[in-house]
Amino acid sequence: MQEIKVHDKLFVPWLTEQTITDRVKDIAADINNAYAGKKPLFIGILNGAFMFASDLLKHITIEAEISFIKLASYKGMKSSGQVVTAIGLDVDITDRHVIIVEDIIDTGKTLHQFLPQLHNQRPASLKTAVLLHKPEATIHPVDIDYCCFSIPNKFVVGYGLDYNGLGRNLPAIYQLKD
Repeated sequence: MQEIKVHDKLFVPWLTEQTITDRVKDIAADINNAYAGKKPLFIGILNGAFMFASDLLKHITIEAEISFIKLASYKGMKSSGQVVTAIGLDVDITDRHVIIVEDIIDTGKTLHQFLPQLHNQRPASLKTAVLLHKPEATIHPVDIDYCCFSIPNKFVVGYGLDYNGLGRNLPAIYQLKD
C-alpha cells in the first residue's frame, strides 16, 4: 500500500484489506455465538457502513435479516453537529434483536441521538457493531458491543469512509498524512 491523494489531501496506509477482513470475521464469529437461534436484524447506517455491513453479513452463519437507514452528520472532514435522517427505518423492530452496524464513532453524536429513537420502539435487545472508534474524539459516550478497531483521532478514508464523496471504494483504510 502506498500513499494516495483524495481531492486535495494526501493519505497514508493505515489498515490493510486483510487486517480488516480478519477482524470482521472475528466480530461475525462473536455475533454468531451470541445470537444463535435469535435471528437478529442488522441495521446498516448509510452511506459509510455499506462495506462493513456487506462483509460482516457474509460471515454471519445464523439466520439474520438486514435493513438500512441513512443518517448524516459530516460535512467535509468535520462533524456538522447536526444529525439528519435522510432515509428512515422501514421495518418494525418491536421484540426483535437489533444490531446497529456503523462505520465510525468519533464524537458519538449520531448514535447518541439515534439509539433512544430505537429504544422507544421496544426491541428485544439493541447492540452496536462498529468498524472504527475514536475514543479521543468521543463527546457523547455510546455503548459499543462489537468494535473492530480503536483508532487515533485522525481523519480516515476507505472501506466505505469518504472525504467529500471520494474514497469509499478503497478496500483498505488510509489516514490523513500529517
